[in-house]
Amino acid sequence: MGSVAKKGLQQYMLQLQQHPLRTKAITAGVLSALSDIVSQKLSGIQKLQIKRILLKVLFGFGYLGPFGHYLHILLDKLFKGKKDTTTVAKKVAVEQLTASPWNNLVFMVYYGMVIDGRPWSQVKTKLKKEYPAVQFTSWTFWPVVGWVNHQYIPQQFRVIFHSLIAVGWGIFLNLRARSMALTKG
Repeated sequence: MGSVAKKGLQQYMLQLQQHPLRTKAITAGVLSALSDIVSQKLSGIQKLQIKRILLKVLFGFGYLGPFGHYLHILLDKLFKGKKDTTTVAKKVAVEQLTASPWNNLVFMVYYGMVIDGRPWSQVKTKLKKEYPAVQFTSWTFWPVVGWVNHQYIPQQFRVIFHSLIAVGWGIFLNLRARSMALTKG
């Protein structure tokens, strides 16, 4: 590893140790931006929508990073930090039955009202129509990520691991939405 990259990684690890919440929030914000930039480019947008990117950064920084930070602390306290198969399965089940539906709901409301600027009535209609499919799709993918996260990833890296996977997930969902729109149009 190059000297600059090595020093950067060492500095990041130091920040993660000294300021875990802030570091995870910033990381989630940066990775949310990266996901949106790639999604915009892959979906054919010629000029990046900077406002949309900044609103995604705000969501990652203000919500995803802090929520994940405290969620993993809580799960480790509830289950005493154990990593046996039964405990990991319980953590994944709790996460998928509580945090997953909540996060999808919060994101859909935020995206509709803040990023798209739609009124609550339109967002509510879209939620009624699309939320069940979004949640079902989430349950086909995220339990595996949760299993790996709780079984193999140290607690201080779980939000980062989740955020890295979410980059790909966000790109997938954007491309899926685009292909569905093209099919309907």
